[in-house]
Amino acid sequence: MFHPDTQFLIDHWTGLARRGAVRAGIPDRASLEPDALGLRLPRAFIAERNGEEAIIRLAGSWIEAFHGETLKDHPLLSVWRTASRPLVAAALTQTVREARPVVISALAGFLSAPVEITLVPLRGPSGGVDRVLGLYAPIATFSLATDEPRLLTARVSIGVGETARPALALAAVGGRRIA
Repeated sequence: MFHPDTQFLIDHWTGLARRGAVRAGIPDRASLEPDALGLRLPRAFIAERNGEEAIIRLAGSWIEAFHGETLKDHPLLSVWRTASRPLVAAALTQTVREARPVVISALAGFLSAPVEITLVPLRGPSGGVDRVLGLYAPIATFSLATDEPRLLTARVSIGVGETARPALALAAVGGRRIA
């Protein structure tokens, strides 16, 4: 069972993904109305994917206050502890490859306060799947000391719902494997 805000984003994104004009199960960034997030908006971010990297393009005020700095143009992986970065990178790849939400269960600070980070893929202006919308959903109210590190520790990630894209398969042309 997810945090209510996590479930809201999953349901909202799924509704957008099921619209008739959506290609391959991934809605356009333009179809997302920020007002629909309501009070969740300060805990939302948008990252732009370029290959395996993701750069934060927009981060809500709650997220920037939590991390103690402006995050525009920072790598998304920079807000995670080094040991957590492979799991987060895999979650980013999974949400795009499988065209479905991925939830990362994480811990914040020395107090190990639980938080869920939801990732959903979006199409950018080019039509490519190069945007990821994320949402922080703290499981409990917490505050961090001013000198406490503001990095997240990933515990586990899980894909939610059915994959909207078929699994990759090998193909051959003239007896030569091409995919």
